[in-house]
Amino acid sequence: MPVESKYDPKDMHFRHLGPSGLKVSVFSLGGWLTYGGTQKGNIVKEIMQAAWDHGVNFFDTAETYATGDSEVEMGAALKELDWPRDEYVLSTKIFFGTGRKEPNTRGLSKKHVVEGLKSSLKRLQQPYVDIVLAHRPDAATPMKEIVEGFTQVIRNLNLAYYWGTSEWSAVQIQEAIMIAEKYNLIAPIAEQPQYNAFHRQRFEVEYAPLYKKYQYGTTVWSPLASGLLTGKYNDGIPEGSRFANHAEFFSDTVKSLQNPEGKAKIEKVRKLTSIAEKLGGNTTQLALAWAAKNPNVSTVILGASKLEQIRDNLGAVKLLDKLTPDVMEDIEKILDNKPVQNPTYGRDR
Repeated sequence: MPVESKYDPKDMHFRHLGPSGLKVSVFSLGGWLTYGGTQKGNIVKEIMQAAWDHGVNFFDTAETYATGDSEVEMGAALKELDWPRDEYVLSTKIFFGTGRKEPNTRGLSKKHVVEGLKSSLKRLQQPYVDIVLAHRPDAATPMKEIVEGFTQVIRNLNLAYYWGTSEWSAVQIQEAIMIAEKYNLIAPIAEQPQYNAFHRQRFEVEYAPLYKKYQYGTTVWSPLASGLLTGKYNDGIPEGSRFANHAEFFSDTVKSLQNPEGKAKIEKVRKLTSIAEKLGGNTTQLALAWAAKNPNVSTVILGASKLEQIRDNLGAVKLLDKLTPDVMEDIEKILDNKPVQNPTYGRDR
């Protein structure tokens, strides 16, 4: 009997997720602010299929997205699509819970790490996820307990293969890794941080020692600065856009576009458009390819509410090889925001 396969990588690029042997597509698909919220039913399945058809093998969600409904929608889509389970990589995140009032239904206590993940898997209709992420650090739970909790879901319960972090500081990640080494526990392998051409400091400077010392991986979110880097906000807030659909959540961001710094960002986007067009792409694709060009990015998480959106976004793959050092330098001149690295006093290797 032939081995079942439904996956074709097409022209997708792949990278190891941190120090692990797991390979993920350099562009992936996430469910934040879309699936289970503004998008439900057949459209979720269609977008996931379109991503898959372009070589995407990594899909990301979280218990808190649409208070659990993102996992429900993506899980239902995965069941209908019926892809071989060994041909895709799935992640979810634990911390915020799903809005219940009982105090143990959020945070990173061992109880919520275990039971929260079990609840996520029930919504996803999955026996396991490939990677579970601590969605935020938990100041109320000892780090040793957090590492023990994630070790338990991997080593003892087989609910995940790897664990990681999201929006943790480099110091917190370092602490978790050291505790894992000291007590023979399982260390995290990847961080899920915000990273885009307008948000660089933490990714490029604070985390730099983690890449060097541990080959720590990254699954980056908001590569388009919530749409600002697409150019669609150059002349206001269009109807149906993310800023319009989630006006309260993005109210501060929208206000900032009216101040000098915000106007300067929009002017930079206009200049980036000319580079994108010279390369045979558009502004969105250039911004995505720019983020993916960083070798410390394992995968760039895309968010899409329409079929044409995911197809257009994945056109960024074709720009990766066109981002030569000269082109990257031209982009850097426009951005004019390259973070200054910590000094090494002439002692860098």
